[in-house]
Amino acid sequence: MYDRLKGFRDFYPDEMSARREVIDTVEGAAARYGFREIDTPTLEATELYTDKSGDEIVDQLYNFTDKGGREVTLTPELTPTVARMVVARQQALSKPIKWYSTRPFWRYEQVQQGRFREFYQTNVDIFGSSEPAADAEILAFAADALIDLGLTGEDFEFRVSHRDLLGGLLDAFDAEVDTEAAIRAVDKSAKIDDEEYYRLLEDAGLTVDQAATFDELLSTDDLDDLVDFAETDRVADAVANLEAVLGAADDFGVREFCDVSLETARGLDYYTGVVFECFDSTGEVSRSVFGGGRYDDLIESFGGQSTPAVGVAPGHATLQLLCERAGVWPEEAPSTDYYVLSVGDTRAVAADIARDLRERGHIVESDVADRSFGAQMGYADSINAETVVIVGEQDLENDEVTLKEMASGDQTTAPVGEFPGDSERPTYEDWR
Repeated sequence: MYDRLKGFRDFYPDEMSARREVIDTVEGAAARYGFREIDTPTLEATELYTDKSGDEIVDQLYNFTDKGGREVTLTPELTPTVARMVVARQQALSKPIKWYSTRPFWRYEQVQQGRFREFYQTNVDIFGSSEPAADAEILAFAADALIDLGLTGEDFEFRVSHRDLLGGLLDAFDAEVDTEAAIRAVDKSAKIDDEEYYRLLEDAGLTVDQAATFDELLSTDDLDDLVDFAETDRVADAVANLEAVLGAADDFGVREFCDVSLETARGLDYYTGVVFECFDSTGEVSRSVFGGGRYDDLIESFGGQSTPAVGVAPGHATLQLLCERAGVWPEEAPSTDYYVLSVGDTRAVAADIARDLRERGHIVESDVADRSFGAQMGYADSINAETVVIVGEQDLENDEVTLKEMASGDQTTAPVGEFPGDSERPTYEDWR
């Protein structure tokens, strides 16, 4: 008997049917906006991550030396990979580049609710546009995907901020501030107490009074207060860009889901502009459901031409928590349109009927275990078959088959030479 590894999950058919419906829904929303599907490798060179984040990141990776002596890593996120792909064919790709991908990732980290060591995300990115409309389209896709899943504005909110605004405010203080460390502290602020938060800001270079002022600035309801405090073009430009993105989001019909929240910072250092995180409006799912933002410098840092970029990555584990809380997670049960029940020497006729129904695009099962009538009916019930087509020796002697509607238990017969007939989805109602 072998146990599953900690942080990894098995998905049985019932669970997988619900996950498939969610994945198809999210990907369908992306496709409607013109995003094109890509697929990417499971393994990347470890230096793809250490060159940007330092050797200390190795502790969070599933990395090893392969048989060719190469240092490789199971991919912990998609952004570096798609950056590499863009650089490889940058001249040939039409701009803007709009890609999506659903796949697993691996990180060696503490397992907790909604966080696993193997996890699944749908990444959606736009490369080649710095316009606020690109940021707004990412927000619009994310909102549409959630609404398509059955959620409403009462269930979720997007907390929107701007990384350059935070950096500009920190630069305005008369201090030697480690900007990235301070922004990482802001990203943690909702998860730690005030004392630890202020300590992290002090460690980043702010005095106690400066940390208190910075914290107060992040709580303002008036973005002009930030411009007045900093008196720099950097902050003024960041505020203007944030307002432009929110204006574009209004045009896209999703401004109602967006709240300005300067405490939203995103922990990854490559973010450069507008960032956002999706939260459960009720607070029952206490952590961020997913997030995204702009990362305009990443392609150039990978050796490509300067290329603005913005994206989002809904994580499926936390998305499931939100959908379950809202009561819209799909039913975890297999779906079967027809079960063709064969009893006696009727397999050839039953196989013809099953094949005809499958050619019409239906999910059809039939007996492959030589079971009794009762056993087959029990199995048909267990797989949620909508209709059972009974092909028995007595039926064929009468030149007919029996159709049983499983939900009601009603049944009728149909001439074997005429069934399935012209209907794309023949049921009990067509033949009663």
